[in-house]
Amino acid sequence: MEFAIKEEKGFKYIDEGEGEVLLLLHGLLGELSNWDGVINEFKSEYRVIVPVLPVYEMPILLTGVKSLTKHVSKFIKHLKLDKFFLVGNSLGGHIALMYAINKSHQEKIKAMVLAGSSGLYENSFGGSFPRRESYDYIKEKTEFTFYKPETATKALVDEVFATLNNRERVIRVIAIAKSCIRHNMASELIKIKIPVGLIWGRNDRVTPPEVAEDFHERLPNSELHWVDECGHAPMMEQPEIFNGLFRQFLDKFK
Repeated sequence: MEFAIKEEKGFKYIDEGEGEVLLLLHGLLGELSNWDGVINEFKSEYRVIVPVLPVYEMPILLTGVKSLTKHVSKFIKHLKLDKFFLVGNSLGGHIALMYAINKSHQEKIKAMVLAGSSGLYENSFGGSFPRRESYDYIKEKTEFTFYKPETATKALVDEVFATLNNRERVIRVIAIAKSCIRHNMASELIKIKIPVGLIWGRNDRVTPPEVAEDFHERLPNSELHWVDECGHAPMMEQPEIFNGLFRQFLDKFK
């Protein structure tokens, strides 16, 4: 299902439903549609907001996880959000963590959910794309994200292929990937005192299970839940299981 995208004050975002806010952050090569299953499941009970992260729109010298975190911070301030649930997949999780490190920001967050978050270690495309002109290579790399290769639909592969063969875009993708490595959060996670739900694909090869276990050990108030037969994006690959675990976590705060 396609949801209407609002545009105001330099921000683009989906805003569906009413109630307590679920703020969802997508990954580096992710799209708003990655969250369709979550939006459909929860929009009747919550206000579900999904901002477009301006991955390809920032000046190249400012392109990185720090600038994206500032963008999200300004977006939260613009919408006057308070006591919301912050949810991030992959790069979105890293941004959520960087936002939450700030004590005044953390006070605005009721709880956080991470799925396949970067911030400690990730095994993605790496710092370059040696064969980005090869459709088969990009298809293979996209399938690597999932447990079931067929989850990487032709439409998704086409999208990634187009992005990685656009010079302006691929430069920014590499810049952000490198900035994620530079901004390792191992020593800072202890500062995040709010409840954190880790919902992780048991077969994630981008941020493998040991990464989830490391997050669980370092975050003072976290719980870890596994999704079997699932890779890096559980909300896409196993939406029913992800939504069930997410609901169980949210119900603790009612």
